Amino acid sequence: MNVDQVIITPLSTEKSLRLMEAENKLIFLVQRKANKEEIKKAIEKMFKAKVVEVNTLIKSGKKRAYVKFSSETPAIDIATNLGLM
Repeated sequence: MNVDQVIITPLSTEKSLRLMEAENKLIFLVQRKANKEEIKKAIEKMFKAKVVEVNTLIKSGKKRAYVKFSSETPAIDIATNLGLM
């Protein structure tokens, strides 16, 4: 899958804000066919940030990726650049 097509949109919910502050994570809606490695490469390419871990969840037919960033890259900085904050 093309890395530019993997990420659909970031999610801005109460839970995502709590995860951003507590665990340095952001939540993204991603293509259902994308695997964890493709999601990791796409995030690292888009934001030029080091990704530590990717967890996925399929709910209501949509796939969410919980992306944990390294301590060198605060998730709040990325969220600010995306306009979530």
